[in-house]
Amino acid sequence: MSILPIFIPHAGCPHQCVFCNQKTISGQKLAAVAAAKEQLVRWRSWLQPSAANEAAFYGGSFTGLPLELQEELLALTDTLLAEGFIGSVRLSTRPDYIDEERLQLLQQHGVRLVELGVQSLDDRVLAAAERGHTAAQVAPAVALLKRFGFQVGLQLMVGMPEQSFDSVQETVRKAIAMQPNVARIYPLLVIKGTPLAADYAAGRFVPLTLEEAVTQAAWAYRKLTEAGVNVIRIGLQPDEELCAPGNILAGPFHPAMGELVKSRVLRTEVTSQLEKLADCGAVTIYCPARLESKLRGQKSCNLRYWEACFPGLKLQIIQNKADEIRVCPHVNPLHQS
Repeated sequence: MSILPIFIPHAGCPHQCVFCNQKTISGQKLAAVAAAKEQLVRWRSWLQPSAANEAAFYGGSFTGLPLELQEELLALTDTLLAEGFIGSVRLSTRPDYIDEERLQLLQQHGVRLVELGVQSLDDRVLAAAERGHTAAQVAPAVALLKRFGFQVGLQLMVGMPEQSFDSVQETVRKAIAMQPNVARIYPLLVIKGTPLAADYAAGRFVPLTLEEAVTQAAWAYRKLTEAGVNVIRIGLQPDEELCAPGNILAGPFHPAMGELVKSRVLRTEVTSQLEKLADCGAVTIYCPARLESKLRGQKSCNLRYWEACFPGLKLQIIQNKADEIRVCPHVNPLHQS
């Protein structure tokens, strides 16, 4: 499956959120709509037809665009759909820009998944970020999308102004109750040219450390996945513009944020099992090959963590063919009767 991103930076967004320099985040500088048209034309020259391919409108609030402009953009993806180059379309928008008229239009043009930029379900946090909508507007938007047959994605953030870890946890619980199909988790960064950059420079905003962001995102990831929500992205895509020198002023940026978070989840799960076996003297962790790197952690940080937490416990990791990690007391075959 190929996701074909079409960036419409800041298009359709009625507000300037304090953390957002949409031009930079979306990876496009100017002429969003014209660039989208050119991009779609180029794709037709090399893309192999497949129903698994999906066009995705990112970077703005698609349903906030004038209806005629939405139709103009969707007419381009209609061509790809009709010719078999793609099988569906996804897009992102705001929860306060969802209504029956807009959804009827999307239904007519092969849109399968609509992601909502929710960020938080705490009104105090939303107000501090100048989002321009309330938490109460999210659940009705999700319900309406489902009634029209769309799959739903929720985009959540950690580290926003006025956002405590308790607030993050409550947001995740409320998000799970809405039963979205997919979710994204974004630790907030301070990006040059945003209102938040001025607050950071004046000492009015302190971003999360990388450790704090990983801890909070890992909690959110674990709860979402346990509830059956597919977390399709953790952290911003590290494209050239986002990573340009001087663009990220502060915050918990890491090019492999998703790996750090998933590794932290495994560390937490294994730690809870090791606590029950701390008096065994030696423990073997059986691990599928595909998970061993995440289990050990970046530069074996998880192993060092366990060695510090359980200094009297000898640990070894052995690959196996099972699809899950198992922690067992180590038994020396020579000592078996």
